[in-house]
Parts: sequence; C-alpha cells; structure tokens
Amino acid sequence: MTQAPTPTADTVRRLVRALVKEGGTGGAGLEVAPVAEGRPSTWWVGARHVLRLAPDRDAAVRRRRELRLRDLVRPHLPLAVPTSVAHGEWSPGLTYTLDVKVPGGTAEEHDVSAIGEADLAGLLGGLREVPPRQAEALGVPRVAPRSLEALRRMAVAAAQRLAAADEFDPARLHQLTPPGAAQLAAQPAAAVLVHHRLRGEHLVVSADGRVRGVLDWTQAVLGDPAEDIAGLGLAVGSGAAVRAATLAGYGARPCLRGLWLARCDTVVRLAERLDGQGAESPTLLRTQLRRAWEAILLERVTELREDGEQGADEEL
Repeated sequence: MTQAPTPTADTVRRLVRALVKEGGTGGAGLEVAPVAEGRPSTWWVGARHVLRLAPDRDAAVRRRRELRLRDLVRPHLPLAVPTSVAHGEWSPGLTYTLDVKVPGGTAEEHDVSAIGEADLAGLLGGLREVPPRQAEALGVPRVAPRSLEALRRMAVAAAQRLAAADEFDPARLHQLTPPGAAQLAAQPAAAVLVHHRLRGEHLVVSADGRVRGVLDWTQAVLGDPAEDIAGLGLAVGSGAAVRAATLAGYGARPCLRGLWLARCDTVVRLAERLDGQGAESPTLLRTQLRRAWEAILLERVTELREDGEQGADEEL
C-alpha cells in the first residue's frame, strides 16, 4: 500500500491558493497554521476557516459521511454545526473539507456556565430527535453498547497500576459492584444518534460559558446515549454532564451508566498512558480523571426501578 503524504504548510497553501482562484472561499487569505502541534491534518486558514485533511482512506470515508450527517443534524440542534464552503480531494482518494470557523474557544479553555449546561441539554435532546433510519441511510454504523462489567474489571486492574504510581486510590472503584454494573446495563431499544467524541476540544464555548457549537462528527454512531453523557463527563465534569442529561430528559439509569463509563475509561486510559501506550497528554488524562470522579448527588440513589425512573429522578 502506498503511504499517504504528510500534509505540510506548502501543501495547504497550494490547495488554498487553488480554491481562492476558483472563488470557492471568497478570498479567505493564504495565512495557514496547524491547529495543534503534531496534528498535520487540521489547519487554520486565515482567521475564518479551518481546513481538515483526511490522512487515510478510512478517514476520507468518514469525512464524506460527515458532510451529509451535519446537514441532517443541524435542524435538530440549538448549537452551531460547522458549515463546509469547499470540499474535494487533496491527494488521490484523500478528501479535504474547508469549513467556516465556529467562533469561540473550547471547553478546555472556558468553563461551561449554568446556561451552557442548558445548551448541552439541547444537544443531547436534539441528538435523540434525529431519525435513526435517516442516519443509517447515510452510512452511520450501529454499535452495540459496551459491557460496563467488563470495563469495570479492566478499571480494577488498571487502578492497581495507578496506585503503585501514587496516581489513584483503587478503593474508589468499590462503589461500582458487579451487581451495580449489571443494573446499569444499557436498556433495549435505546439506540440514538451518538456524537461519540464529546471531548473538550470539540465543544466550542464562549467566554461567558455558553456552548456555541460542536465539532468533528466523523465518529458518530447509532448506539448508547450514555456514551455522550460519559464524554461530557470528561469535558465538563460529571456534575455538569449529569445535570445536562437530566435536563434533556434522561433518567437516573443512563446518567449513572454514563458516569461510570467515564470513570472507568479514565482509569484505564491513564494507566495505559503511564505504561507507555497511546499519545494523549498525561496532564489532560489526569484532568479528565478528576472531572469524571467528581462526586454528584445522583450517587445517593440506592435503587433503580425497572418500571420507570421517576422516583430516582426526584432525588437529583
């Protein structure tokens, strides 16, 4: 297999120069810079545009699907979804998308306010309104819910490694017992459109704490809504994530499931990083672990009802 070329500033300038010549960007300018160090697939173009280059053919397929998916979800969301002003191939079989920048910072730069939590509730509620059949027709895959018990066992083992490095108290995982993990299994017929990458870098947040947009829809699936609740736990903290999910109409079970998915994931991922696996920043992973392990009032719930969760919801 021929290895894809690595995008450089010259690559980006040549591509943007061609787009400007064709009138595709309205003369966005030729000043270019990578959005993040070590990530040559995403570039700022002037002050108003972002160029995203697919690094391989699998990513190219997801980027093509994302263009159609963004059009599908946009009417259902109270937040901005990026708009493409040009798209095509930057190398044979590898796509590019030139998007209008959504103004604001990220959830890693700005705290989300109480009104911002309502924005997140609108996001979760809007995703639930997207017709699954229409998303599936675009090629969005269905993904089975993860086993919380299997993840719990992985986290227990990982917590021992973190304890040896003085990073985490493994006793904290005793709160999630095997019966508790079984009780928080995903419910049948609960699949909705899931963004699946609700991390701080993908939430556009203004200086006043409002959530203004959501970026990167390439990993969207039809699946377990608790995964997006878990993602918000890593991005904005468990308290804000559960409050937003509750405002969106989710009951105690998916909220607690999302909480424990996030907690177990952070323990496993930090242990893997300290073992030399992965490329994520240990500092960011420690921050996400702290956010996910925030204590919340919902944890006082001692019993979940099979016939409905109203009783548990009243304790929030």
